[in-house]
Amino acid sequence: MRQETKRLGQQAEDLACRFLRQRGYQIIERNWRSPFGELDIVARDGSTLAIVEVKARSRRTFGGAEAALALHKRERIVTASRAYLARCEAELPVRFDLVAIHGDEIVLYQDAFRPEGECSLGF
Repeated sequence: MRQETKRLGQQAEDLACRFLRQRGYQIIERNWRSPFGELDIVARDGSTLAIVEVKARSRRTFGGAEAALALHKRERIVTASRAYLARCEAELPVRFDLVAIHGDEIVLYQDAFRPEGECSLGF
């Protein structure tokens, strides 16, 4: 089961990268790992560095992919992002985006959450 989940996650990230490129994002890193967590996609969107989390669900039950971006997950992304930014010394403004995939539907939420814990997705 774990291998299947990993394969499906990889497919979702591949799909998200194609989707983002079509919207002008430049993919810089994929699956960047640190002791604090993993960043699915690091991309440049114009003059902004976008840290993009990818969530995929087959159905919208229980809040769908968006609901999978719980507070503890957002905190890990922010902490891993700080490690990434310290390593690469990026001086661009940073934004946290979410690509939610439900079957064939892909939705991009730019500025989905902020490091202070604010979430524009309603949770």
